[in-house]
Amino acid sequence: MVTHVRAEAQGDERGALLSFLAEQRGGIRRALLGLTDEQASSRPSASELSLGGLLKHVAEVEQTWVARAKGEPPAVQRDESNWHECFQLAEGESVESQLAHWEKAAAETEAYVRSVPSLDDTFPLPNDPWFPPDERVSVRWLVLHLIRETARHAGHADIIRESLDGATAFELVAKEQGTSWG
Repeated sequence: MVTHVRAEAQGDERGALLSFLAEQRGGIRRALLGLTDEQASSRPSASELSLGGLLKHVAEVEQTWVARAKGEPPAVQRDESNWHECFQLAEGESVESQLAHWEKAAAETEAYVRSVPSLDDTFPLPNDPWFPPDERVSVRWLVLHLIRETARHAGHADIIRESLDGATAFELVAKEQGTSWG
């Protein structure tokens, strides 16, 4: 899991953006280290958020935005009636299955971002009430949006994990690397 983003190769804006996205994905993955599905589904605060739910949400969001940019339907259609389901593991879903789904979405994101002729290429936003009508955004905007969305939820994940068992991101990284922290 990426914990530090190295300087990009000269002129590799796509690589730099994708590296920052990978770093933020690592924050969420780190928060899940060593947890059971039951622990990952628990909600240790007043919030409805769980680590498993955050994982499912960021994987769905990433897949949905890339599908939208490609002009394809998302894998899962969400509306007011089922929006809450993207924040909880359903029957038969596990952290492992959601991590695998996210890995696939991440690979699709990378392939798409590297394949478009220009980061300035645009696609239409949906006609949802929270977007301006007939608005278009660039592929660059898409990747920046995914970085922002993933980073925000990585911060949530840090707080939830620490609330579960007191483990902090630095301790989890040290444990994963077989070193000590502090």
